[in-house]
Amino acid sequence: MEKKFEGLKIGYVLTGSFCTFEKSFEQAEILRDMGAELIPVMSENASSITTRFGTAEENVRRFEKICGRGVISTIAEAEPIGPKNMTDIIVVAPCTSNTAAKLTASITDSCATMAVKSHLRSGKPVLLAIASNDSLLGSAKNLGQLFNRKNYYFVPMVQDDCELKPASLVAEFSMIPDAVTAALNGVQLRPIIYHR
Repeated sequence: MEKKFEGLKIGYVLTGSFCTFEKSFEQAEILRDMGAELIPVMSENASSITTRFGTAEENVRRFEKICGRGVISTIAEAEPIGPKNMTDIIVVAPCTSNTAAKLTASITDSCATMAVKSHLRSGKPVLLAIASNDSLLGSAKNLGQLFNRKNYYFVPMVQDDCELKPASLVAEFSMIPDAVTAALNGVQLRPIIYHR
């Protein structure tokens, strides 16, 4: 595999859309294999809740194995990300509607939001891979604001089940590497929302 991300430091953040963890782990492995250094971050919920998609311990262990280092999972651990210049880009994959709302309002009450805030102090890009059942309902206004906010970029999204979940949007996780490249160049991949 081409090492196009050799030397790139990616803060890779997981928040609590547990059903997308498998896809996210696969993309983290691809980014690593493309030469990126991954700094793993998990929100408090992502690192502590056991679901039918895996135990908390299994998810943390797998993420640490992919990244080759311990997971950052507290606000105190995430705060130095910006001051210590630990990241060139932050990828939040998955990014829940709850996390997106907090980012919109500049609320820093979790490890994930602290990682983003700390990273943004230097004006570097943040890439969001949205995964939410209400993206086109109550959360739509938050996404709209982030679309217009400097330094925020999105992995293109698709309505994953427009009949049974008409307000749901899920990022096309397979597009994360291309979206990273685009964001580093100050470009938003389009269409942002499309149909398969």
